Amino acid sequence: MKISTKGRYAVRLMLDLASHDNGKPVRLKEVAARQGISDKYLEQIISILNKAGCVKSVRGPMGGYLLSREPEEYTVGEILRLTEGSLAPVECIRTEHECARQETCASRMLWMKLNDAINGVVDHVTLADLAEWENKENR
Repeated sequence: MKISTKGRYAVRLMLDLASHDNGKPVRLKEVAARQGISDKYLEQIISILNKAGCVKSVRGPMGGYLLSREPEEYTVGEILRLTEGSLAPVECIRTEHECARQETCASRMLWMKLNDAINGVVDHVTLADLAEWENKENR
């Protein structure tokens, strides 16, 4: 499993929105400047997050984006699955994939354990956790 720039940037975008939440919408150009990411690329990512209801879009001259929920209500796993799809390390353990060898494949157990470990981490780290880690690093 490899997380693409889309997934990594989505996490950074959501963390930036959480870190700069003062009740006012955050402009994507500001996020792009702070994060060193193309605003055009962020527009593609924010569109995915907006359609999923993770962010609220505010139109107008003072517009921008806000988180729809509190930072502790978002997991990294949720954000990554929206932008990356399945996080399964191999195709044969995806739920929608039927493998003819699954009953007799010895290595499948390894892939299942790896999948459980990945999900165990990303599904238990929240945006609030990341913000806390970021604050500790910047002290």
